[in-house]
Amino acid sequence: MRIGLAYAMSGEIESILQSTNAKLLETVCGVPVYEIGPGILAYAGGIGKVNAAMSAQLFIDRYHPDWIVNAGVAGSFVDQPIGTVVLADSFVQHDVDTSAIGDPVGLVSTVNRVEFPTDGLELAKEILSGLGAEYKTGRVATGEVFMTKGARADWIAETFGAMLCEMEGGAVAQVCLRNEVKFTALKSVSDRLCQDNNAGEYFNFGEAMAKLNTVVLPFAQALSKENT
Repeated sequence: MRIGLAYAMSGEIESILQSTNAKLLETVCGVPVYEIGPGILAYAGGIGKVNAAMSAQLFIDRYHPDWIVNAGVAGSFVDQPIGTVVLADSFVQHDVDTSAIGDPVGLVSTVNRVEFPTDGLELAKEILSGLGAEYKTGRVATGEVFMTKGARADWIAETFGAMLCEMEGGAVAQVCLRNEVKFTALKSVSDRLCQDNNAGEYFNFGEAMAKLNTVVLPFAQALSKENT
C-alpha cells in the first residue's frame, strides 16, 4: 500500500523530514516530493485551494497512492489548547456559494455535495487510540481566506457546524473523491478564532506541527499495515 502525506507549507513538513531518513525524489511544478519510508511519501503542495488541488492531482497521477493523509495546522472555532490534534470526520468548503441560483450554501458543483466525509474514520480512531494519542474529532471548513475572529468566522461555525478552519483540506478531499483515492486528515490547532489575536498565535505554528508530526508518521505506518 502506498500512502501520501499531503502538507501545504514547507514549515509544516520540516520536522518529519528531520526525524526520518527522508529522500527528495523530485520537485515538479514547484511541489517537492519526498520518500519518508517504505510505502510512505510526502509532499508540500502550497497554500490555498488551487495549490492543494493541483498538487494532489499531480501526486496522484505520478505516484498512484492508495490513501492520502492531509496533515497541517488549522484555526479552531472553539477554545482548545494550541497543538490539540484533531481527526477530521468531514470537510466543507465555506467559500463556495451558488445559493443565488437555488443551491444550498457550500454545494460544490460537478460532485454536487456540501459535505466531504473522510474515509476509514473508525479505523483511524482505533489507530490513534492504539498509539496513545490524545485527539478530538470534528468537521473542518476550507476556504481561500486566513480566518480571524469576527462575524464571518461566527457564520462559518454556525452554518457548517465546523470545529476548525483552514485553506487546503477540502480541496484535497474533493480531488481524492474524484480519483477514488481514500482520504483522511489530521490537523493541529495553531490558533483560536475565538481570541482577538489569533493571527499572532498562528506564527508559532511550528511547535504545533512538530507535535502533530510525532503522530502522523506512526499513524501512516499503522494505516499501511492495516491495509496490506
